[in-house]
Amino acid sequence: MNKVEFRQMTEADIDRVYEIDLLSFPKPWPKDIYYEEMQTNNFARYFVAVVGDEIVGFCGSWMILDEAQITNIAIDPAYRGNHYGEGLFQYVLNYAVANGVKRLSLEVRVSNLVAQRMYKKFGLLPGGIRKNYYTDNQEDALVLWVNL
Repeated sequence: MNKVEFRQMTEADIDRVYEIDLLSFPKPWPKDIYYEEMQTNNFARYFVAVVGDEIVGFCGSWMILDEAQITNIAIDPAYRGNHYGEGLFQYVLNYAVANGVKRLSLEVRVSNLVAQRMYKKFGLLPGGIRKNYYTDNQEDALVLWVNL
């Protein structure tokens, strides 16, 4: 694994983050949502994983009082399999704890077993199902929670 660094995302990172979003999801967020999140959402915290000079992944979250919700997380397909997602997720968890977050949740596709295995390594447990959550194919989402 090449040396990876993690840091908070800046507006200068949005083009690359959007590119990773396009490569990773059937219905990526519109690019302007990232600008809106960074400029107007006081609860939004976004992070990137960087190898050399290349952003290889990102993770978005909303941190409100003592709870956090992961909004999205993705690693560029060309860089998957190197545990960058695990490192990025650990970085976000550490940031959350350092900022008073006590409970974190996220949704994951019921078919995304690779992501589910990773989240379980961090102690996330199933909390329910959101029926027809994903708009591209009406797939259900598994809601995962962890007390930090």
